[in-house]
Amino acid sequence: MPSSVGTETETNRDTLNTDVMQWLSALVALVGLWLVASPFVFEATETAVWNNTMVGTAIFLLAGYNFYRLSKDQLASVGIASLAVLLGLWAVISPYVIEMGSDQLATSTLVAGLVIAAISAYNAYANGKADAPAHGRARA
Repeated sequence: MPSSVGTETETNRDTLNTDVMQWLSALVALVGLWLVASPFVFEATETAVWNNTMVGTAIFLLAGYNFYRLSKDQLASVGIASLAVLLGLWAVISPYVIEMGSDQLATSTLVAGLVIAAISAYNAYANGKADAPAHGRARA
């Protein structure tokens, strides 16, 4: 019964639904854009404007890159997702390190950072332990 062994191995593979992961990357990118916009919505110091603009833009670009990879049926980059986690964690602690200018901006930045860190951590974990999609290319 060699054919059943091959089938069993095939069904035990840890495949990843790239469509779901693609939407999660899009959500992280949108929250990154919110980080960019939030200092212009709420009262902000110049330092907070620069912080949120730079961190939000970086997160948007990182999540956008993983979105692109997933749209091409490749796995997301674990390193890129991990960097987004670190930037999300910075967004969580930045209201305690720099003057934000308003409590609304501080809260918004903290919540956005939590969302980014949590979703990006899941993205890194799921893509790190997954096999390449059946119709996708090998991991780069």
